[in-house]
Amino acid sequence: MSQTPKSWAMLHTKCPRCRRGDMFTGGMYSFGFNKIHQHCPHCNLHFEIEPGYFYAAMYVSYALNVAEALTIVAATYIFSHNIDSPWLYTGVILAGCILLSPINFRYSRVLLLYWLSPKINYQPHLDIDDTTPYL
Repeated sequence: MSQTPKSWAMLHTKCPRCRRGDMFTGGMYSFGFNKIHQHCPHCNLHFEIEPGYFYAAMYVSYALNVAEALTIVAATYIFSHNIDSPWLYTGVILAGCILLSPINFRYSRVLLLYWLSPKINYQPHLDIDDTTPYL
């Protein structure tokens, strides 16, 4: 049985312990349904390790926002060659940050659980496909 790659599991927001269960309910841009499960549906990992654990995800989200804003500024300059209008840059940065906020919400928590949580480790014996029918 091959193991699920870490990059694939992070990209698809899977549980960091089993890499099979979904971390979030609903789609990324669906209103009201962008919530994290309390427990992994596959291995029953409690995602919020301690009360207020995901407050640290705000720092990760801030770093993502800064990187995105700098990228948006560079792209705006490359495409428009306009350095005179601060309103152009302000509008484009605000629109970009608003459009990317659901992505930041999800991936700040994913990065926190995968890279910044020493208590959660990958368990290969939990990385099994339960949907395979028995013969």
